[in-house]
This record gives sequence, C-alpha cells and structure tokens, in this order.
Amino acid sequence: MKPFSQRNIQILVIVLICTGIIALALAGYLRPVFGAVSSPIVSVQRWISLRYVAIYDFLTSPRDVASLRSENAQLSNEVAQLQTQIITLQQQLSDTQVLYALLNFARAQPQNQYVAASVIGRDPSPFVHYVIIDHGSDDGLKHGMPVVTEQGLVGRIDAVTAQAARVELITDTSSVVNVHLQSVNRDAELIGSLTGDISLDMVSQDIDLEPGEIVLTSSLGGLYPSNILIGQVTSVRKQENALFQTAVVQPAVNFTTLSAVLVITNFQPVDTTTLVPTPEQ
Repeated sequence: MKPFSQRNIQILVIVLICTGIIALALAGYLRPVFGAVSSPIVSVQRWISLRYVAIYDFLTSPRDVASLRSENAQLSNEVAQLQTQIITLQQQLSDTQVLYALLNFARAQPQNQYVAASVIGRDPSPFVHYVIIDHGSDDGLKHGMPVVTEQGLVGRIDAVTAQAARVELITDTSSVVNVHLQSVNRDAELIGSLTGDISLDMVSQDIDLEPGEIVLTSSLGGLYPSNILIGQVTSVRKQENALFQTAVVQPAVNFTTLSAVLVITNFQPVDTTTLVPTPEQ
C-alpha cells in the first residue's frame, strides 16, 4: 500500500477542517463569529442603500412635486364641481318639494283654479311689503286675484304686466283683510304694519278672544274667498275704555322664504267701495 502523498494529506486536512467548521456552525458555536464578521458588511450595505435612496429622491423629487401639484389641482377642481352639483341638486330638491306641496294643496281645493308662479323679486323698501311673480296678464292674471301657498294666504295681485305681476302681501300697511275667527265664530279685520307684523282690529270687547285662535279669511268685503288660513292669535290686548280689542297674529306663511305661490284665477273680487256710504258734505 502506497503511502499518501503530501497533496492527499492536504486535501484530507482541509476536508477535516471544513467538516469541523460545519459541525461547529450547526451546533451554534460560530454564531458570534459570523455576527462579528457580517456586521461591518451589513453596515456598509445599509450606508450604500441610504445614500442611493437619498440620491434617487433628490433626482426624482422635482418631477414628483410637479405631479403632485397637478393631481392636487385636478382634485380641487373635481371637489369644486361636486360641491356645485350638490348645491344645485339641493336647490332642485327644495324647489321640487315646494311645487309638490302646492300641487297637493291645489288638488285638495278642486273648487278653485290656479296658476303657479315663482317669486322673482321683492320691493327693496322696508316700509312696503310686495313681491314680484313671473306670470302676468298673458297667463290670465288680473288685479285683485288672491294669492296663496299650501301654508295659507299670501295677499292679492296689486298690479299686472304682460309677463309679471306685483303681489301686495297681507303684511303691508295698506292691506286690510276681512277675517273670521274660527272658535268664537265672529268676524274682524286684519291689518298690516310697517314692521311686517299683522294684527286683528275691530274685535268686539264682548268676544272672549284667546291666544291660539285660528284666523281664516271671510267673504265679507268681496276681496277674498272664505276659509283660507291666515294664521293664529299669539297675544291679545284688551282695554276697559276701548271700543274694540286687538290681537297680534302669527301668519301661517313664512314670507321671508317665499319662493312660489298659487294665484286663484276663478275668483272675481267684488268692488264694494262705491257702495260704502260717505258723509254728507
């Protein structure tokens, strides 16, 4: 048997050393050594990675900022458009609800004929109370026709053009409405004021008038059809030496938000002014 050559002995030694190293590694004895050796390498890799990311961000950030600004402007424009659409839809919904309420009111009062109109203007003076509607004589409207909403009495047409009309509200100082007090079954007059408040006048002292009394239109005077809701008494003023008592009325119609009305076209007001006796000169 030939003796091993020196080369074979070296290979054997190398194999034994590798086997020992593998055995020590599998047993976990070389873990601190591997950690000490790999730690500088990992630190170098981390340093190179951070510098690479910083250089990449520096080179690409101007393009990203421009892209973000463009996207932000586009999103802002879309948000503005959506907000406009929401406002438009809310207004359309509100208008639809108003028109639906007016339609229901008209259906509940089949004895009357109506023309629906939108409020397109208000008198700028604080001392008069008028609104302008977008229908006129071309639509059959005439002076004196009553104007209502689903809530109650608004007033009557005071002046007419071909395509528009002016409505005198019951809150105006020149407005006088003959009314009927529902529970006490008596008549009175409703007058407007500079402040826009409405009140009862010419109420007899013998009437037991209380807050909560319902006020309706009366056919007396010939200016309005009967039994249209006007409002409710909120307070009563009664003085011992006065011939009549007065009362403040809360109108059923909210005149500040009035946007659409119904004009009763089949009611013909009666002019009774010439039948009122005048004092002899």
